[in-house]
Amino acid sequence: MSRNNLNRLGVAQNASSDASATPAVQNNTGFSFTAPTEIVELPTKGRFYPEGHPLHNQETVEIRYMTAKEEDILSSVALIKNNLVIDRLIQSVVTDKRIDPDFLFVGDKNALLVAARITGYGAEYETQVICPSCYSPSEHAFDLNDINPHEGGDALDSNVEETNEGTFIITLPMSQVRTEVRLLLGKDEKYLAQLANNKKKGNLPETPLTDQFKRVIVSVNGDRNRSSIDGFVDNMPARDSRFLRTTYSKIVPNIDLNFSFECPKCGSNSRIEVPLGPRFLWPSA
Repeated sequence: MSRNNLNRLGVAQNASSDASATPAVQNNTGFSFTAPTEIVELPTKGRFYPEGHPLHNQETVEIRYMTAKEEDILSSVALIKNNLVIDRLIQSVVTDKRIDPDFLFVGDKNALLVAARITGYGAEYETQVICPSCYSPSEHAFDLNDINPHEGGDALDSNVEETNEGTFIITLPMSQVRTEVRLLLGKDEKYLAQLANNKKKGNLPETPLTDQFKRVIVSVNGDRNRSSIDGFVDNMPARDSRFLRTTYSKIVPNIDLNFSFECPKCGSNSRIEVPLGPRFLWPSA
């Protein structure tokens, strides 16, 4: 998923003259540390960003290794409370400060997050998993270096077509409705998280599936009216809903978080998705 830029570590008098190197941090002892950087492959390869976006047609992003500065971000109660930790972390480690996490596609944002975690705490991620066969909990160590970009497009067939605007049209099997969908951005994730939080506070029914559909669908049979889209989503046949979910996950560029897992309790082998729990960014000391 990423590759290391070498020779970025040293003392000031021996530092490289490379203008792209991260500025050295120096203290009154005369010692300076230039944080190494990592080149991260983007699942989208920059294909879906519009002209003028800093990642338009850019296949990679350079990030700086995490330092104590980023640990301050991860430890900030205010940032945690306001659900801003991941955005501030990404803003801090990317070397191109024009990149705004709100306007990163979710798959690219996930790739940067995993790469940043590896630079800070290593590739081994130990967490609790639940066996899908016997439902027993157990501790399991994942190697994050084994996570690879998923470029999407796996489901492009007679039911799916890509448009020139970077969207996809999915023809649903039961209703035969041509549903146009787009990739989610970081700001969409924020919106959906805030919407879910507001519903919880108001003791309203949770509707995460339809909320996401209403965010990603941009037209139904060419109709872009929001009330038409919302009405269609609320009355979509379950067969179409399932088809839309599974197809969308196949065509959207992201990172592949599925790993092989052998349960130590029942011995079953299965594929599970890496649970990105609290220990992902706050590993045990």
